[in-house]
Amino acid sequence: MAVKKKFYAIAAGRKPGIYTKWPDAQAQVMGFAGAKYKGFATKAEAEAWIKNPIYSAQAGKAKGSKGKSAPAKAARDGDIIIYTDGGARFNPGPGGYGVVMMEGAKRQEFSGGYRLTTNNRMELMGCIIALRQLKKTTKPATLYSDSQYVVNGITKGWAKGWRKRGWIKSDKQPAVNPDLWAELLELVEGLDVEFRWVKGHAGNEFNERCDELAVSSAGKNNLPEDKGYKG
Repeated sequence: MAVKKKFYAIAAGRKPGIYTKWPDAQAQVMGFAGAKYKGFATKAEAEAWIKNPIYSAQAGKAKGSKGKSAPAKAARDGDIIIYTDGGARFNPGPGGYGVVMMEGAKRQEFSGGYRLTTNNRMELMGCIIALRQLKKTTKPATLYSDSQYVVNGITKGWAKGWRKRGWIKSDKQPAVNPDLWAELLELVEGLDVEFRWVKGHAGNEFNERCDELAVSSAGKNNLPEDKGYKG
């Protein structure tokens, strides 16, 4: 079976253009303040967007495209909808996280960064920052992340197992990022929240916005120290 090709259009970055590999595209935008970029299924869509780089729920979709800006699986009725993302340039390196939280017509965005951290720590931090906002609510929430590391860690019970074994994995190796996992588990256990995985860089409006927030945060000056990072 032929591998479906992906095209990444970079309108604002170190070297604007169209890339076919995410690591190459990421190197142009991670840590670049004001970066603008988006993923597409075809080169023609990427070329059209780069001429008029506007973010919207329908941006980059060809007529008849099967791509959707909303998750394939609908959220539960009355849910607070959360999207999170995070990343670090060079991994480890300057990193940031982004959060979009929606409750009815109300929409909030949160972001931040650190001068030396990792992709996974920023993915976790995005979720933590989001769930900290829910500490005083009893409403159900659905959190979408493009990190299988985070989603599987929660939904498959991996993180609970690590904690039970004193932050040791099933292969007897130390679990990474125990400080963040510990806080995330504590937050999750006090909330009605469901974690779901969403494909990253696939044209989802809210995932793209979180990524934009994360990249922008990673590019800021005088970022604080990630005191939990053990390099």
